[in-house]
Amino acid sequence: MCASRIWIKNPQAIFTPDDIDARGGIVIEDGKISAVLSSGETPDKPCDSIFDAREHVVLPGLINTHHHFYQTLTRAWAPVVNEPLFPWLKTLYPVWAKLTPDALHLASQVAMAELLLSGCTTTSDHHYLFPQGMENAIDIQVDVVNGLGMRAMLTRGSMSLGENEGGLPPQHTVQSGEVILEDSLRLIRRYHQRGEGARIQIALAPCSPFSVTEEIMQESARLAETEEVRLHTHLAETLDEEAFCLQRFGLRTVDYLEKVGWLSERTWLAHGIHFNDDEIRRLGKARVGICHCPVSNMRLASGICPTLELEAAGAVIGLGVDGSASNDASSLMFETRQALYLQRLRYGAKQITPQKVLRWATQGSAQILGRHDLGEIRPGKQADIALFRLDELRFSGSHDPLSALILCGAERADRVMVGGEWRVVDGEINGLDTQALIARHRQAAKQLVATF
Repeated sequence: MCASRIWIKNPQAIFTPDDIDARGGIVIEDGKISAVLSSGETPDKPCDSIFDAREHVVLPGLINTHHHFYQTLTRAWAPVVNEPLFPWLKTLYPVWAKLTPDALHLASQVAMAELLLSGCTTTSDHHYLFPQGMENAIDIQVDVVNGLGMRAMLTRGSMSLGENEGGLPPQHTVQSGEVILEDSLRLIRRYHQRGEGARIQIALAPCSPFSVTEEIMQESARLAETEEVRLHTHLAETLDEEAFCLQRFGLRTVDYLEKVGWLSERTWLAHGIHFNDDEIRRLGKARVGICHCPVSNMRLASGICPTLELEAAGAVIGLGVDGSASNDASSLMFETRQALYLQRLRYGAKQITPQKVLRWATQGSAQILGRHDLGEIRPGKQADIALFRLDELRFSGSHDPLSALILCGAERADRVMVGGEWRVVDGEINGLDTQALIARHRQAAKQLVATF
């Protein structure tokens, strides 16, 4: 357990909203930030523990808004290394259909451990594979989240439109609408925590327009409204998807989204690349969240998310690492750096700054997940923070510490705190035998692709 009052003292640099002076550090009490201290200021009461952060850059815990944990088992798999999205999916679906509970547990541990070590304290995961024997996949992920001491928005994904009905997934990977909705309600009622400080939350996440029926999109939206949970899906990732929607529904992607009742502030979308000006205006008016996944978008040659136009229209931008078979990493610091560079190709250096992409990875991502208690170093917020050292060779000669994290390529946090508890100390996760996990995970990965 954490000490009741902790002073993280005199950081080398600290990322705060509105450039609030926090050079004196922050005080943490009962899992929340109770005070932000300006230069020379000290706590008004004694602290149980003091951490001298003079050699650390302090960030709010990074927040990942889109992932597929299970895909850590199929990283850099030769048959799909050079494929775009649709052929990539068609080749991988039969492999993923062999997923087992033990393999998912290992894959989720690896994904979340990698995120945690990159300074990420809250993650979302989009799990939509429930082959026979995998009915309790989300329950498995809950166990992993609790074991690592992170926060997560676990989404009950679904696929209900198989190849026989004109969808992309193999028939044996889809479920009926009744099964999907029953399990969605079970998970919400069993695990979804509400209010400040929630560790586990559940959202509903039909996979994509090419893998679910119109009915499951509509029914998921109704259930989400009734149960007051969020909605998530992939949308406008590729031009192939746009062509599919036009052929099957006679609608472009955003028109389809509106038809099924998803054009609302409750919704966040993964990728959001191929929108026209009118669609951007409508998404912004509805305050839809957009998870930008730069590495995956480059890896699959999908395109570049129009972030600034979407923000100007009123949409909320956050970041996500996407699946570890299309990234092929789970590092949110790496993702933040790539967001800077990819978006500069579109908008230029002046408009896309290190501070802007850090806001996407913290405040923006928190807002996307409906979390007003996360994403900022400010009194009253949860004490989720990441501390980075700049003593590696890659940082030698750097001058601005916050910019150096992004421009020089910080990869690993030295310390990470979640809810006032240290989860990473000296670059290692408390209570996790990382080498043993790697050995078990590698074996599971080999077994998964053994017959292909």
